[in-house]
Amino acid sequence: MKFMKLGSRPDTFYSSEAVRSVSSEVSSDLIIQVKGCRYLLHKFPLLSKCIRLQKLCSETPETSSQHQTLQLPDFPGGLDAFELCAKFCYGITITLSAHNIVAARCAAEYLQMTEEVEKGNLIYKLEVFLNSCILQGWKDSIVTLQTTKAFPLWSEELGITARCIEAIASKVLCSPSKVSLSHSYSRRGGRDDVSCNGGGGGGDSQRHSLKPVNKGWWAEDMAELGLDLYWRTMIAVKSGGRVKSSLVGEALKIYAARWLPKIQVPAVPIGPGSDSDSDSGDEANNSNSKHRLILESIINLLPADKGAVTCSFLLKLLKAANILNASSTSKVDLARRVGLQLEEANVNDLLIPSVSYSSGGLIYDVELVMIILEQFMLQGQSPPTSPPRSKLGFERRQRSRSAENIDLDFQESRRSSSASHSSKLKVAKLVDSYLQVIARDVNLPLSKFLVIAETIPEFSRPDHDDLYRAVDIYLKAHPDMNKTERKRLCRTLNCKKLSVEACMHAAQNELLPLRVVVQVLFFEQARSAMAGGGKVTELPSNIKALLASHGINPSRPGAPLSTTASVAAEDQWSSISGLKSPKSKLSTLRMKLAEDDDDLDGVDMQSEGGLGSRSSKFKAFCAIPSRPKKMFSKFLSISRSSSEKHRE
Repeated sequence: MKFMKLGSRPDTFYSSEAVRSVSSEVSSDLIIQVKGCRYLLHKFPLLSKCIRLQKLCSETPETSSQHQTLQLPDFPGGLDAFELCAKFCYGITITLSAHNIVAARCAAEYLQMTEEVEKGNLIYKLEVFLNSCILQGWKDSIVTLQTTKAFPLWSEELGITARCIEAIASKVLCSPSKVSLSHSYSRRGGRDDVSCNGGGGGGDSQRHSLKPVNKGWWAEDMAELGLDLYWRTMIAVKSGGRVKSSLVGEALKIYAARWLPKIQVPAVPIGPGSDSDSDSGDEANNSNSKHRLILESIINLLPADKGAVTCSFLLKLLKAANILNASSTSKVDLARRVGLQLEEANVNDLLIPSVSYSSGGLIYDVELVMIILEQFMLQGQSPPTSPPRSKLGFERRQRSRSAENIDLDFQESRRSSSASHSSKLKVAKLVDSYLQVIARDVNLPLSKFLVIAETIPEFSRPDHDDLYRAVDIYLKAHPDMNKTERKRLCRTLNCKKLSVEACMHAAQNELLPLRVVVQVLFFEQARSAMAGGGKVTELPSNIKALLASHGINPSRPGAPLSTTASVAAEDQWSSISGLKSPKSKLSTLRMKLAEDDDDLDGVDMQSEGGLGSRSSKFKAFCAIPSRPKKMFSKFLSISRSSSEKHRE
């Protein structure tokens, strides 16, 4: 830290019963009251350097008392600053540094200690020291800027705040090796005291230059600034245009960790009947308001470039925004940013707690995830001429010119980026895993589940095993769903994309609609027959037509499909432990056929010359033996015999 000493006389100020006096052979003739404290001083040394005290003495009527009393009720800087100025007038040694120069400068300005009354007065010396020493050092500039928050109006009027911000921003933009004093001062715990005395308090100072370890060396020191000062300094840094957006993003991450340490996502209970504490006092509300302001400011400072901050950090901000009840605009902006790099996220990142759960709402905020997915799918497309109406009905607010410019940069970033095929595959797996988690929420409407599931295009799901898991979990968590709702839910599944294990589980899943069970059995048996070496030319024409109607090429076997998603133990299924006995399997199917005979229209079985009516076909189907390959062979034999009789 740099310092400067002025004066040479020893300190002769002393206290006596709440009165501060100075030892002198001459009796005092002036009483000055500052902040409830009385000072017994002398007119000559003070009035010779302070224009304001001259005016006050001339305006105060003389009394018979030997002391003239002056009141300074609005004195800036407090007692320490006044005593520093008074000691300067007496020639007593004072020490100036980044910690007290702002208070001293404001006090000197109040007392009008200018060059008009004496050359080399205190204001001149303070300005020289500030410009030639304090603002040339990195840590000194930071400390000085921090002290301005105690005197915001005076610091703004004197230009101290603006000069500190300019000095800090210029050092961030220049080469780190040129920055005076080590940026690591605050973390070393040592002192780098360098005298700036000589030549009226100015002159070149000794420099300690330790090379920063990385390009973002400035972020930790700047994180010590309060929100208003940090905002203005970061705007100055960004406007320079020479700092990479990734470094700005890392600096914002450090600032969030510094000022939002207690913002944690609460444990979210799974299942009904869980209690949530909602009591919050005035102190908690005030703290939330402060944290909310910090959070929204960080969001507004985020660079528009894709990848400037990690997707995980953006989603943490989004969770905090929900907890702190941040503005709808801030949450939507975050959701849009997440959508540009959604492939980097994991399931836990997407589990955004809902603030309405304690009042019977959803456990997780799925609407924000819907906005994220919408933004992800819009990558590479030009934005519409007029903004679409938000699904959430979020209110629009007035935006500043800088905010509009950031939004234009964001739209340009969206146009210039396009989700690759591999990223869409990753997002599809991510969404299916996310659906498996939110499907357990008993309050989750079917419509929202379907919107999320159907956002992913068909080609992005090479298999539907994870989606089937999510559907199965949703059916278990919502046992009161009617037949129509279950059909609507299962339309998202493509039975041709289920693996063997998934088909075995689905074939005996009593919660699935009949048409799904029949389709699963048929496609699996057709695939097994073709994979087992049977000649496709021997398949009856009606079976070929059925396979063709569902997009299966009878001339080649279907490739087996796999799944890699991990789910809870109670939601797992396999071809061994999950199988029921053949009698149970057939009895379940017969019961479904008896109850839902009208559902057979969903299986588009076309007959060519010979299969019997719908009921006769499925009577034969119910009579199929228990083993899978025999089931299909029996079905084929019935079809062949019927066709041969027809030809005869």
